[in-house]
Amino acid sequence: MSNTSFRFLRLLLWGILLAAGFIGGVAWKGQDRTPDTTDSTELAPPPETDTPAPSAEAPPAPAAEMRTDLNPDERATISLFERAAPTVTFITTSNVRRNYWTRDLTEIPRGNGSGFIWDDQGHVVTNYHVIKGADRAQVTMSDQSTWPATLVGAAPEKDLAVLKIDATPEELAPIPRGQSDNLLVGQSVYAIGNPFGLDQTLTTGIISALGREIKSVSGTPIRDVIQTDAAINPGNSGGPLLDSRGRLIGVNTAIYSPSGAYAGIGFSIPVDVVSWVVPELIAHGKIMRPTLGVELATPRIMSRLGIDGILILDVVRGSAAEQAGLRPTMRDRDGALRLGDIILGINDEAITSRNDLILVLENYRPGDAVKVKVLREEEEVEVDLILDEAR
Repeated sequence: MSNTSFRFLRLLLWGILLAAGFIGGVAWKGQDRTPDTTDSTELAPPPETDTPAPSAEAPPAPAAEMRTDLNPDERATISLFERAAPTVTFITTSNVRRNYWTRDLTEIPRGNGSGFIWDDQGHVVTNYHVIKGADRAQVTMSDQSTWPATLVGAAPEKDLAVLKIDATPEELAPIPRGQSDNLLVGQSVYAIGNPFGLDQTLTTGIISALGREIKSVSGTPIRDVIQTDAAINPGNSGGPLLDSRGRLIGVNTAIYSPSGAYAGIGFSIPVDVVSWVVPELIAHGKIMRPTLGVELATPRIMSRLGIDGILILDVVRGSAAEQAGLRPTMRDRDGALRLGDIILGINDEAITSRNDLILVLENYRPGDAVKVKVLREEEEVEVDLILDEAR
């Protein structure tokens, strides 16, 4: 190929390359001027909505709402526990002993149990047997804060006691209260307490029976007790029994078990009893129980005499019984025993034992007027009497 032809081909190739570059540049510039909807959408700020941005100060969502794999029953139980747990307390007791040689004081752990916050004044309700014989008590709340407690009042015959802590109303979560006169066997119940010292423990079950009777620490029967199969173990004593709305319906007080551990039967003092006992303890430190003002014969004496009712052995001077004319047992001039009046009933309620009399008098207050039916020299007599206040 000649030099002339080679130069011509080089010029032609350069011309083609320049033309291709020009055409490509024009096309790229035109494309750059065309809006790119995809890119602009990704870079644009998100549209405004009515939903506020998350805040560090916003309260956390309930645990049940954060889970999507729970059924409605589980959600309800979790929600109930979260609401009720702040009202339940852990109570520890101790005794103080002085060393004989050094005179130093030593605090010895005694036991523990459960309780719950009654009101915003710092009153805490528990079982009497939880604090019985203790010198000191401490109350630990759900936030793990611990408070020294003082004893406000106790009712051994109902196995109830009231403590007080110096917390502010803002730090307290009083328990909502229900009622126990409309409970039904089969109704769901929930117990929260501290079994074996394991705080904030929830157990569930049903009401398995109503109208049970158990003996209190003092030996006096407690009637209309709730029986439940919700697990109640040592340490649950004094904790609340709740209904499905988280309301107090009973105070867990005892278990029926040969081994001392849960065996399927637990007992709770009904809230209707708690609701009249606790205000009495807060106001007076004890139950303001009415009395007839008499000394009664023991069950053994009544068994020997073979008489139904309660024999009056003596009448307290200046008492309601003396003013009403009730007669004591005494000996006549010849030394023969003359039986006093035998109490058969008060108003329309029959009396066959000391316990009957105690439970009947719970329905009245000092100053109430009652009719006492007695057997006097083989004749039934009704006596009007104004009840005294027990001392």
